[in-house]
Amino acid sequence: MKHLKFLLFPFAVLYGAIVRLRHWCYNVGIFKVHTFAVPTICVGNVAVGGTGKSPMVEYLIQKFQNRHKIAVLSRGYKRKTKGFLLADKTSTVLDLGDEPFQFWQKYKDIILAVCANRVEGIQKICSLPTPPNLIILDDAFQHRPVKAKFNIVLTAYAQLFTDDWLLPMGRLRDVVSRVQQADIVVVTKCPPTLSVAERTAITQKLQQHTIAPIAFATIVYNQQVYDKEKLIPLEMFIQEPFTLVTGIANPQPLLAYLKEQGADFQHLNFPDHHHFTNKELEQLQGKRILTTEKDYVRLQPHLQNLYYLPIAMQFLTPADEHIFGTVFENL
Repeated sequence: MKHLKFLLFPFAVLYGAIVRLRHWCYNVGIFKVHTFAVPTICVGNVAVGGTGKSPMVEYLIQKFQNRHKIAVLSRGYKRKTKGFLLADKTSTVLDLGDEPFQFWQKYKDIILAVCANRVEGIQKICSLPTPPNLIILDDAFQHRPVKAKFNIVLTAYAQLFTDDWLLPMGRLRDVVSRVQQADIVVVTKCPPTLSVAERTAITQKLQQHTIAPIAFATIVYNQQVYDKEKLIPLEMFIQEPFTLVTGIANPQPLLAYLKEQGADFQHLNFPDHHHFTNKELEQLQGKRILTTEKDYVRLQPHLQNLYYLPIAMQFLTPADEHIFGTVFENL
């Protein structure tokens, strides 16, 4: 593996040079940057996948939905449609993509739209008859044509951006210096028992690259599993063997959690945002399946005996939640 990384090093240097040149073009005004009157919160990262953007978006919706008319704008990764699309009651997971469709199913009071061109997406959302007064931009930190009012940068505890390399040598899709534009950095997927000493060490490491406040969060698993019509206590569900199906960037925390609960399962792992083929669906027929909420919206139209385990982002301490909240005091 080390030899492979060595061979990829020149390509990572070239990729980094291209990324830096692109940022320079935006910084000096060669490429246009748009600002908007409506407040925008960008949720993003500098690595590829697996940092917990969807749980953060849901946290923001829950935090602000009683005070603001919220719109969520996403790219709609791997959707079957093109251009700008506003979600309505006829929208499917194929129209919107799995994560936007998940948001739309759970939060009916929000405006949900998908558009790869975020400038166009914001403009069309703002031109609606009843426009929002807050827009959450899902995975838009690399989308330089939009200057968000607030930038939330996420980095996973087990894969800090400070310990990574640029693509294709590592997982970084952007240069670490971009984190200087963050209004807050959240270290996600931390162990609940993270020590004060380790928090301090991580904070000092991250502060070499940003002056933004640092907060720490973990993933909380629901104690119920859900299907289309009912819910079952997790401790009851895992009393019988099942098949775990995942199509997410990093299933390891979920595997570890289920093993800690004493579950007996077979794991079938697929790529992130995977579109299941007819053959794969046939092979899953008849199995007792547990999956993630994101995978459930893709599998549910095709399978019976299918359940999902919801997750949520939770700050490690009240102090972390307070640090996060102070960023948005003037919103």
